This record gives sequence, C-alpha cells and structure tokens, in this order.
Amino acid sequence: MAARTTSVTRDTLETQISVELNLDGTGRGEFATGVPFLEHMMDQIARHGMIDLKVTAKGDNHIDDHHTVEDIGITIGQAMAKAAGDKKGLTRYGHAYVPLDEALSRVVVDFSGRPGLEYHVDYTRAQIGEFDVDLFREFFQGFVNHANVTLHIDNLRGVNSHHQAETIFKAFGRALRMALSADDRLGEQTPSTKGVL
Repeated sequence: MAARTTSVTRDTLETQISVELNLDGTGRGEFATGVPFLEHMMDQIARHGMIDLKVTAKGDNHIDDHHTVEDIGITIGQAMAKAAGDKKGLTRYGHAYVPLDEALSRVVVDFSGRPGLEYHVDYTRAQIGEFDVDLFREFFQGFVNHANVTLHIDNLRGVNSHHQAETIFKAFGRALRMALSADDRLGEQTPSTKGVL
C-alpha cells in the first residue's frame, strides 16, 4: 500500500486551519488550536487510531469556539479522504466499544463515499471546563461531510461528561484504525459491489 500521508489547509475569514496526517503512523499528536479540550480529544484519535496527526488553527475564538471546532472537523475530514485515496484494499468498516470507568461508547464507521452522521449523546453537563459539548456534533458533522463517511456515535452510558467525551473519541480512533487497515484478501479490489467508493 502506498504511503498514506497528506496535508490540507483551510483558510476562511473566520479560521485558518492546517492539518497534517499519516494514516500509518505511531499515534503521535501535535496540536495548537486555542481549544485545549478539543486538543485532548484529538490526541485520543491519534493515539488510539495509530494516526500521526498535527493540527494548527487560528480562529475567531474571541466570539466563541464554534467556527474553529467545526472547521477543524472539516479539515481533518478533507485530509482523511485525501489520504485514504481510492480505498482499494481497505477493510472499509470499523467499530469499537470503549469504556472509561462508568462511561461506555460505541462508534461505527463506514468509508462509504456517502456522508452521514447518527449522533446519540446525552451529556450530563453542558460544558466540560470551558468547552461547550454541543460543539462535538459540529466537529463530527464537519468531518463526515468532507471525509464522505457514514458515522454512528452512541454514548451508551455515563455520568461524568469528560468520561463520556473521552470514550467517544477513543472509540472513534479505534474504529478509524480498523476501517483504514488493509484487508490482504482484497488485494487491489474495492470493498464494494459497486466497484467504487
């Protein structure tokens, strides 16, 4: 399989985002976004997905973090689609259940070529520190719209909102790792009866 590394930039009047990723990395994360809790969550994607991920962002955080968080999701999605290429030989589907103490989440992903998000999370608090939990949906919606994946996220239980979020992002990383791994039996085949994804 060819090297699956890429870099993408997104420059708007609201944000300037740069993403570098290596789908076959060692789980190294490097972040400078001005949104510390999101950085902590993206580190879970990198470490548990075994993806090297570098994200820098400058946004209109003086208003709030909405544009920055959403645009980071968009840009990671663009980078993921670019790095995955034609998806020949990919496992395509990935899933993971991840617990953290009392919290448990399930994430299922399909590199289907079609954007779709099912997001079922009832956070026990509206904020984790200074971070508005509503923005996680914006992150994932931006990601699926530009990675062209189907993504199902279910927080099955949890009392501590930090734990709820962390199980989601860890499971997301693990599901990506599975879906993006090579299926040696496929060779150069596309994992679809359509012949294209």
